Amino acid sequence: MPELFRLCRDLVDIHAVRDWCQARGVFLRVLSGPLSNFHDLAANDATTALLINVITAVGQFQRDLQNELTSGGVAAAEAEGRYRGRPPALDGDRREDMRTAFHEGTSIAALARAHGVSQAAARTALADLPPGQGVLPRSSA
Repeated sequence: MPELFRLCRDLVDIHAVRDWCQARGVFLRVLSGPLSNFHDLAANDATTALLINVITAVGQFQRDLQNELTSGGVAAAEAEGRYRGRPPALDGDRREDMRTAFHEGTSIAALARAHGVSQAAARTALADLPPGQGVLPRSSA
């Protein structure tokens, strides 16, 4: 196996895999990285157990730290309003103009051309109209 952390998500998973290997007499060998020098990581001796515990604890710490940093970055992006996708193609007055024209009978294709957006963007802008005034789904013809 190339890397131990590709096989397991966290410390608990690594120990579960190691226990599974020990119960079945299977050798666990990592092909690259810091654990590649060990012939059998499933060996049932104190030295191997200590090394597995230390290295997997450091790996879990690294993963937890990465998750904390990611959460902080997401929170900062949300606070600045630049998270969760791009802004809508039509908003404000342009959206209201499109809705008015749609109520007057203008087709979605014509509205999209007039506002310089795709038909999908036009449908999205019109999607939350009250019942009976909404946009019909596209036919699969």
